[in-house]
Amino acid sequence: MSIQWFPGHMNAARRNAAESMEKVDMVIEVVDARVPQASTNPMIHELRNFRQRPCLKILNKADLADPEATRAWLDYYNAQKNVRAVALSCKKPADVAKVPALAIKTAPHRGTSEKPLRAMIMGIPNVGKSTLMNALLKKRVAKVGDEPAVTKTQQRLYLGNNMVLIDTPGMLWPKIMHPTDGLMLAASHAVGVNAVIEEEVAEFLAKLLLDRYAPLLAARYGFATEAMDGYAVLEGIAKRRALKLKGGEPDVGKAAHILLQDYRSGAIGRISLETPQSREHLLATYQPPPRLGESQEEQPDE
Repeated sequence: MSIQWFPGHMNAARRNAAESMEKVDMVIEVVDARVPQASTNPMIHELRNFRQRPCLKILNKADLADPEATRAWLDYYNAQKNVRAVALSCKKPADVAKVPALAIKTAPHRGTSEKPLRAMIMGIPNVGKSTLMNALLKKRVAKVGDEPAVTKTQQRLYLGNNMVLIDTPGMLWPKIMHPTDGLMLAASHAVGVNAVIEEEVAEFLAKLLLDRYAPLLAARYGFATEAMDGYAVLEGIAKRRALKLKGGEPDVGKAAHILLQDYRSGAIGRISLETPQSREHLLATYQPPPRLGESQEEQPDE
């Protein structure tokens, strides 16, 4: 399944962000620590690089991610030009309190009462931008919800007298190139429910967990995972939870929902769906689907 989700308001959000980028000093990009590269919007990278704006990259939900994978991602991003990366949880006040100082270190030529630092907060839907805004300002200024794309308009807000925050709507990009990225984003709840088939996303997630976190999966649901595939995991969850359809067959749909909710809440354990190494492998082995009217072998080299 190839997942694409680009509601109409995201086009307007991109235009507004491009216009505002000229008037800001830096970008605070919030990504999901469990899928940091899959949740990095290439349009944000293009916009800030065009204006040569530095980036504070916040790997949010780090409390849900695999610590070892997160350390590898921090090394990966901190080696990039004009990028400072930090892992934290926007739900923890002590973590959020670090953000203003890190932002000023990222753009040290601003951050005084005479020259306030102008920071644009960007990211894809449901990575925690609104939670960060509310925590920074210590009041509810941005709507928070468990559904993606809650924020739909830009906001300009003042953090003390030395920092201005421009909050932007969550933006995906028009075409997700790698199908697994779409599935990881859907599993992590960054894609609207109408754009996905929950059972397919859960089966993908189950297979990935079998490959990398089988002991956590077995401990959570109480069955041995050897020789299982993704669908068998969903059947196993249905049987253990006595989820049945009329006629007695396992209710795989309900099991899929349980697996996704358990992953999103951290009930299975601290999990990362990608690492720098897995990303490198994906890019090295990815074969784009054939264009209409040609076979895979006939595709020209890009």
